Amino acid sequence: MRPGSLTFRLLPPLVGWCAVAATALPAASPLRTLPVVAFLLAGPGAAAVRICAPALRRYGAAAQDDGFTRDSDRLEQLVLALFLSVSAAVLCATALLAAGAFSGLRLLVLLAAATTLAACCPQVTGRAPAARSASPPRKGSLT
Repeated sequence: MRPGSLTFRLLPPLVGWCAVAATALPAASPLRTLPVVAFLLAGPGAAAVRICAPALRRYGAAAQDDGFTRDSDRLEQLVLALFLSVSAAVLCATALLAAGAFSGLRLLVLLAAATTLAACCPQVTGRAPAARSASPPRKGSLT
């Protein structure tokens, strides 16, 4: 494993645990707000997108000369990370509300733990779909 990939892999959980530690600072402090908002917007989603990045690259946009198409895969992963992070925050907050145990600190700890778990997962390989045989359907089948 290259050091650069290890840094990229461990950055979201590190920001998450820094956000948890930042809750000890006074409320409405920029030093408290910045890491919490950054983690909630990008942390869990970035860890989840890293897991499925090879499979996403397999079905990327066709390469052309214009600048947007060239960078559309990165833009897709950025937007996907943003929406996955917000979705994870909403799901975890809903689960904590349903359990009657909601607090901001508990939400951050739960998301940081989930992000750490996602950072430890191996990446999904981007294999091609298996080819199907061109045989006719069997007699009596319902297809």
